[in-house]
Amino acid sequence: MSAQQQAYLKQIKKYKLFITLSRIFLFVIFLFLWEISARFGLIEAFIFSSPSRICICFYKMLIDGSILKHAAITLGETFFSFGLIIVFSIGTALLLWLCKPLSDILEPYLVVLNSLPKSALAPMLIVWLGNNAKAIIVTAISVAIFGTILNIYTSFADTDPDKIKLMKTFGGSRFQILTKLILPASLNTIVSNMKVNIGLCLVGVIIGEFLAARAGLGYVIIYNSQIFNMDPIAMSIIILCIISMILFKIIDLIQKCVEKLY
Repeated sequence: MSAQQQAYLKQIKKYKLFITLSRIFLFVIFLFLWEISARFGLIEAFIFSSPSRICICFYKMLIDGSILKHAAITLGETFFSFGLIIVFSIGTALLLWLCKPLSDILEPYLVVLNSLPKSALAPMLIVWLGNNAKAIIVTAISVAIFGTILNIYTSFADTDPDKIKLMKTFGGSRFQILTKLILPASLNTIVSNMKVNIGLCLVGVIIGEFLAARAGLGYVIIYNSQIFNMDPIAMSIIILCIISMILFKIIDLIQKCVEKLY
């Protein structure tokens, strides 16, 4: 490795370190200003809470185990709905790719359902399915599935037609074209949609828990908002932010592994 390359790599490392430290610094400054403002009465701690109050609230709920229970329920519902979205969206996109008339018939309906505000569907789903976990999971699925089907199907349909013709020329079956060309060419699109969907699933689960739950972080938020207890609300929002970041990073690692394989 030349001296110029080493200097360039050092510069890149310094830049990444600078960005990381800047992010940490901004976060610490934000927490400091928030705490100071609450302590000296610049903002009302009862309404806006404060980092120290949130930490105390988290410690109390950690000791009695309630926060672990609520977080586990929300995570379980998120992972379950996320898995169903992956299976149903890829399966439906494959069906649409295999049957062109079906895709032409269903496409406008998928577009309309994708543009529909999903929070408007949640009350109806609760009436249809009951006040239970099924309604929460279906609500989470409805937030992401229609857009995912459209994106994956579009990726299937946009696969290089010359490559498809080449495989047909060499006697490739439709199944071989699908498994050897269409799916590998669309893997990046599928994983990219997973990165978006994991966050949308979490949003959908929280919407469902607002309306149809007796446990979960969404329930903690909506229950405490009714009794004006802001500390658990702020704590739950922070936990949701942390969960969202962790889930995004996991999918990002999966995408990098897929890119290395293909």
